[in-house]
Amino acid sequence: MRVGVLTGGGDCPGLNAAIRGIVRKGVEVHGFEFVGVRDGWRGALEGAIVPLDVPAVRGILPRGGTILGSSRTNPLAGEGGADRVRRTLAEYEVDALIAIGGEDTLGVAAALADEGIQVVGVPKTIDNDVAGTDYTFGFDTAVNIATEAIDRLHTTAESHTRTLVVEVMGRHSGWIALHSGIAGGANVILIPEQPFDIDQVCAWVENRFTIRYAPIVVVAEGAVPKEGQMVVKDSSLDEFGHVRLSGIGEWLSHEIADHTGKEARTTVLGHIQRGGTPSAFDRWLATRFGLRAIDTVKDRDFGTMVALRGTDIVRIPLAEATVGTKGVDPALYSEFGVFFG
Repeated sequence: MRVGVLTGGGDCPGLNAAIRGIVRKGVEVHGFEFVGVRDGWRGALEGAIVPLDVPAVRGILPRGGTILGSSRTNPLAGEGGADRVRRTLAEYEVDALIAIGGEDTLGVAAALADEGIQVVGVPKTIDNDVAGTDYTFGFDTAVNIATEAIDRLHTTAESHTRTLVVEVMGRHSGWIALHSGIAGGANVILIPEQPFDIDQVCAWVENRFTIRYAPIVVVAEGAVPKEGQMVVKDSSLDEFGHVRLSGIGEWLSHEIADHTGKEARTTVLGHIQRGGTPSAFDRWLATRFGLRAIDTVKDRDFGTMVALRGTDIVRIPLAEATVGTKGVDPALYSEFGVFFG
């Protein structure tokens, strides 16, 4: 069997570990051949196929990003996209495809599976918002990076007695904001699942100043105020119809400064959360996903995705994994309310 591997959507730490696990076990245990699809679904449309073997995956375990490249191309956005993907796979004699990605990449995989293409999904995203799996790889690294940044910002905030707003990634879900905010000792954490009251935020900030303590506000990029709309720097959309986010942190710092009369500054972590060396947990999880994904191909259990449930790796239908995003439970968010203000 010849198997294709692609990585789609935003890059994240752990992608190379997953590719390595897939290829090593696929070649050494199952005797499969592999090709890599360059730049996600764009490569599947354009026929950008490269050789992928054991020597190609040596030494990539600690590397961030993806050796195959990625893109946010949606092959279903144009007419005949599924047929173009099918022709590419047929031209290069690819019998099955492993698609590693988040909600959008896996959504395409689910649609292609419905069209009869033999595909298996592997969930990745720093946002940890793929349904059906307890964790995605990339998330742990992003949380560690954000937590370290918050730790560092505490000292400069206290030195100048100012509010520091830290904007982290999280379009639809606040997993990074909640985990890093709690781990970093933030005084306010704002997430997309819970529209916030700016007056309450400013009251929490002012309360910290009364005890001569500089506040740290952690906000997910998709968080919105109760009375307003999502705050963005530009309103352009990607191929999956998502607004290119960023801007809520800057807006918040201006509002806090106006309400409290004290200086507020913003730090946007942005793509720093995506880059660099994956954490030990992300390498471990990505490797396990890769090993189980190629076993799924061997079993010809197509149209499924590998997922983490507790400590077990299980298979679930791609349709189940793509019904919507996994958000932060309101009860979990409220559990940490004692630390706000």
